[in-house]
Amino acid sequence: MSRYDSSSHVFYRCQYHIVWTSKYRLKILKGNVAKEVYRCIHVFCSMKKCRIVELNVQIDHVHLVVRTPPSLSVSELVGFVKG
Repeated sequence: MSRYDSSSHVFYRCQYHIVWTSKYRLKILKGNVAKEVYRCIHVFCSMKKCRIVELNVQIDHVHLVVRTPPSLSVSELVGFVKG
């Protein structure tokens, strides 16, 4: 994996570390729920042409390190994945 990605006229590196928790930090992200969250995040990121560097689903929160194209804002990605 190269340090920078490229498009037709630019080189870029848009990498973000996103963390979010369950409501009231309830410990619900375990077992089949955690597997489904993991799978859905992979599917949604591939739909938006993002590359997952690291994904970790803990029992009460999720860590996501993702590389995005410059045409995609962070708020749009988070809204899409969490929605």
